[in-house]
Amino acid sequence: MALALEIIIGIAAFSAIVIPMVLKNPLDALGDYPPAIRERCQELGLIAPRENRFTTADLVRKGIAMIVLALVLAFALKRFNGASTFIQGFTTSYIIWLAIAWWDALVLDCGLFCHWKAYRIPGTEDMIDAYHDYGFHIRQSCIGTALGLPACALVGLLVAVL
Repeated sequence: MALALEIIIGIAAFSAIVIPMVLKNPLDALGDYPPAIRERCQELGLIAPRENRFTTADLVRKGIAMIVLALVLAFALKRFNGASTFIQGFTTSYIIWLAIAWWDALVLDCGLFCHWKAYRIPGTEDMIDAYHDYGFHIRQSCIGTALGLPACALVGLLVAVL
């Protein structure tokens, strides 16, 4: 029961952070947009040309979010789930990570992002095929699934140490 509640809270918190951020300024999340849209934004002069998909600020923000998430999950798993070993912390946090990652891919990305016009960046409205690139979102979720391994290993370590 605690795990299901933690998954629901995690999904709600993730959605509450991501949706308003992207709606406020889609360019803040441009690294998460398909390549064709990022290229068009460079052509339009909306962003400076860049070699890397994510800026240093993007990577710092995502890194801080992963560390904060690891600390919160470690505390929650220890307090509410009674987790006390690395395996308990890692396994439970990875289940939560997977649920949030696939919610992001299937509901937020393939659902809202691909179809909600509010996510469209001015000047890219004609790029419907690029916005409907479901494969891009699924591939990115697979990468996110792999990125969860070290993050959840940190949770397991914190659970075991705390």
